Amino acid sequence: MKLYYTPGYCSLAVHIALREAGAEFALEKVDTASPEFRAINPRGYVPVLELDDGSRHTEAAALLQYVGDLAPGKGLMPAAGSRARFEALQWLTFISSELHKQFSPWLFHKETADTTRKAVQDKIAARLAELDARLARREWLLGGTFSVADAYLFAIVNWAPWVGLSLKAYPALAAYMDRVRSRSQVRAALEAEGLK
Repeated sequence: MKLYYTPGYCSLAVHIALREAGAEFALEKVDTASPEFRAINPRGYVPVLELDDGSRHTEAAALLQYVGDLAPGKGLMPAAGSRARFEALQWLTFISSELHKQFSPWLFHKETADTTRKAVQDKIAARLAELDARLARREWLLGGTFSVADAYLFAIVNWAPWVGLSLKAYPALAAYMDRVRSRSQVRAALEAEGLK
């Protein structure tokens, strides 16, 4: 497998999941605006996961499910049909729609109107408060086991300082981010992407 990534982008979640799963994979750093990358993914964004048969796949939440299922013994993605799987899918969807697509594109583009930026920041603040309350009662997003949902949440919340958002009002979430960051495979992914 090969993961096409850009340092610190949402591809970091898939990178972490691949390492946590113990998968064999290559990394290819890309410039998402380049014509060369557009030939790989005409949508112009990462992550792209290329399988051994040469097929290429996108969408972080879908890739995370796939990678989690590669290593069922690691607990990264609960078993199909289980209530835990249902919960994992809910969190992947929540992170994708309520956080990922709020931070990006709205807070990453200078041309975003101040009123829009403020509305998005308020929405993110409400979502971070919800996460803070949940993580005050549990070690990981799904409970006692690190999952692909944690990899995704970490990658997205890690953008907060990039856009001027502080986690000081969310002590449980900040402690959670430190827990995730302290995992050996997360540290390895950050180092490989030059983000240490």
